[in-house]
Amino acid sequence: MRGVVFDGKAVQVVDDLEIRDPGPGEVMVAVGAAGLCHSDLSVIDGTIPFPAPVVLGHEGAGVVEAVGAGVTHVAPGDHVALSTIANCGACAECGRGRPTMCRQAIGKPGQPFSRRGEPLYQFASNSSFAERTLVKAVQAVRVPHDLPLTSAALIGCGVVTGVGAALNRAKVGHGDTVLVIGTGGIGLNVIQGSRIAGASTIVAVDSNPAKEAVARQFGATHFLPSADRDAVREVLPTGADHAFECVGKTALVRQAIDLLDRHGQAVLLGVPDATAEASFLVSSMYLDKSILGCRYGSSRPQRDIALYAELYREGRLLLDELVTKTYPVEDFAKAADDAHHGRVARAVLTF
Repeated sequence: MRGVVFDGKAVQVVDDLEIRDPGPGEVMVAVGAAGLCHSDLSVIDGTIPFPAPVVLGHEGAGVVEAVGAGVTHVAPGDHVALSTIANCGACAECGRGRPTMCRQAIGKPGQPFSRRGEPLYQFASNSSFAERTLVKAVQAVRVPHDLPLTSAALIGCGVVTGVGAALNRAKVGHGDTVLVIGTGGIGLNVIQGSRIAGASTIVAVDSNPAKEAVARQFGATHFLPSADRDAVREVLPTGADHAFECVGKTALVRQAIDLLDRHGQAVLLGVPDATAEASFLVSSMYLDKSILGCRYGSSRPQRDIALYAELYREGRLLLDELVTKTYPVEDFAKAADDAHHGRVARAVLTF
């Protein structure tokens, strides 16, 4: 079968992948569509260290093809969106409702794929850049058949991360003010999550002026070309209640912190190099300000993915508008180049 493989030096689309049958508690999914997230590119450029060879992809949707023993919540023929959280469901963190913090789901990549007799790693417990993938049952969330797979795919990472950061981690409240630095796939979802939460002012920041129209479509009330302090203060004189850094640059992390109002919180969503360090004025934090990390939107995927699918059907959450362009998987190089240079909000691979 076809798939996108990174061998530690280069990426290629291959047609000779193999995958084992599902075991107990596992689900085989025929992938229909997969979003190309910057995290996939970060594996390729080394920003995110990951063992190779690996089948890339972590934002996908498809049709259940087979299930292993004990799986009852999905069946062959069901449409599912895939999460990256292969949580165990039994540890203390899972018991607290924090599956993104499950220690069994972090740093333990499996190897369900093989090629020419060599095992290949699975990226983010997902590997949706393959015609078929194998996930834990908890990662497969049933979605309505009338939700296009090209849109459903985006729920599994960009939407749960961005919307979840606003609703679950920051807990944006009615009437709050929000600053979003970076309006790629994650930033746009932070914007619409803040809109859904009832934020009064949502300031989008991006150096690409062509992104203003889509930022406003998703809910931005203002658009600025940079997070310049004076420009932001013209809109938010006392600063922002919530500032989200969605780019992954330490200088922008500092700007997000500096632009907070009293009791404000900066939420870090962008992914810089693993050894990157950021600085801030300690004295500024004593006004009850907070700096928050956020993994996968602090989500509970079985609950949140189903919720976002329903919000889409109600017209309250935008998905189709995120899909800037679809590419056959053979055109991965073109999709990656467009995503890297910001020509698309989300590139979606299809099989």
